[in-house]
Parts: sequence; C-alpha cells; structure tokens
Amino acid sequence: MPAQDDNEKLRAALNSILAAVFLTGLKILVGLLSGSLGILAEAAHSTLDFAAAIITFFAVRAASKPADRGHAYGHGKLENLSALVETLLLLGTCAWIISQSVSRLLSAQVVVKASIWAFGVMAVSIAVDISRARMLARTAARHRSQALEADALHFSTDVWSSLVVLLGLAGVKLGQQFPHLVWLEKADAVAGLLVAAIVVWVSLKLGLRAIEALIDASPEGVAEKIKARVEAMDNVFDCHAVRVRHSGPRYFVDLHVTLDGRISLQAAHDLTDDVERAVEELLPGADVTVHPEPGPPPPEKHVGKA
Repeated sequence: MPAQDDNEKLRAALNSILAAVFLTGLKILVGLLSGSLGILAEAAHSTLDFAAAIITFFAVRAASKPADRGHAYGHGKLENLSALVETLLLLGTCAWIISQSVSRLLSAQVVVKASIWAFGVMAVSIAVDISRARMLARTAARHRSQALEADALHFSTDVWSSLVVLLGLAGVKLGQQFPHLVWLEKADAVAGLLVAAIVVWVSLKLGLRAIEALIDASPEGVAEKIKARVEAMDNVFDCHAVRVRHSGPRYFVDLHVTLDGRISLQAAHDLTDDVERAVEELLPGADVTVHPEPGPPPPEKHVGKA
C-alpha cells in the first residue's frame, strides 16, 4: 500500500483521538456539575471511544507494514483484531451504564441540573461526532480499512445516543417545571438505558464482522461474482474452488480455472494473467492466485484467442 495512503489513514485515526479527548473531558466536567447520568454515561462511552481510537491508530500503523518472512500475508489482521478489541471495550462499559440507570430508576430522587451547559455539551458532541464519522467513513471506503470503518460506524451511532440523552435532559427539565409531569425526572436514567442498548447493538455488529474476518470467512456473494466474471471470459471453460479471504484492507483470492489442455504453457500463463486482471477489477488491489487445469474443450464454447 502506498505510503500516502497509510499517512491518510493515520491522520484520520489521529484526528479521531483528538476529538475523543476533547469530548471526554467536556462530558465528564458537565456531567459531574449537572449530575446527569445520561451525560456521565456518554462520558464513559467517550472514554472508551478514546481508548478505541488509540487502539485503531496503532493497529492501522502496524497493519501498514509490508509482508515479511514470518507474515507472508502481511499484517492486515491487526485492523480486524483492533475492531474486536473495540467491541469488547464497548460491551464492558454497558454493564456500568445499565447498573447505574437501574439504580436511579429504583432509588429515591436524584437531582439532575438540566442546565444550558448540559444541553450545550451534547449539541457540541453531536456536531463533532457527525464530522469525524463522515471523515472516517470517507477514508475507510477509500482504503478499505475495517478498523476505520468500525470507528465510523461507532461514531455515527454516537450521534443517535447523544440525541437520546438530549431528550432525557428535556424530560428532566419539563418534570422540574411542571409538577404534574414529575415522572419525567426519571427520563435521564431511561436515556442512560437507551444509550446502553444502542452501544450493545452496535458492538455486537462490529464484533461479528471482526470475528468473521479473523476466521477468514468469505465475504458474502463475492465468490459467486468472481466465478461468473471469470467464466464469461474467452477460453475459460470453468471456474471453481473459489476462495476469498481478507486481511485488513486487502483481499486474497485463490481460484481454479479449466482451460483447453492443448494450448501452450505460454498461452495458459497469459490467460491466467487475464483472469487475475479480471478479478482485480472486482476487488482492486487483491492478491490473486490462479490454478490452471487442463481439460477438453466443450463442443461449442469459446473460440480461441489462445
């Protein structure tokens, strides 16, 4: 992978770290001053965002190292591993958020100061998360980085969880101003539970994708597309035993093709080069290995450029 691509990925990861530091400090300060569990839950969430962003940064940097004797397929799996670690971190904080929310729902009145600062910090959080989620998504799509894609999806859901906290604060404010709506003062704790539910859902999705990459699960539908594309080529009679795996941003493809057994070795070699290029058009940058096998030509198929 070109150094320029690696640098762009690292800049995206570093910007995510800086945003996490800013939001974590702001949420902790306002959460403690206001007593809002929703904001403190978001602060805990942002603390893990910070840890996850650091893990992503070092994983992206390590994954960019070229293949060596001990790692013939490169170091791309480190990106997938960082996504799994991020999942575990997120699930860990959910236990604390849920326990605190349930405690507040069942306990006596807890005073929450739904001040302008509380609303302001969540508005700032939403703006920052939208910005960095878009930046990470663009970079992840450009370089097929699962680690950055995981961060982008994560921060996209942060926007929704922050909106939930804003609604919880609004409920607290209404409950404090209108006695007949006093039950709304529990809205902050409910918001904490909803934040936890969102985090659990996203974490499970991220974790499943990371595990599938780590155990070399084939991307859905990709093998079928490769088979159809290759079998449509002239002088290729059959394409089978297609195997696809990915390590970080890079795909590795193995496939077998049946060719006319009467053609020369040079012609077979040229044809496998054509097959490799056809696969790389579907999966840019893929490492493709083609195994040619001799076979009799079908009665009426593929009249020969070979």
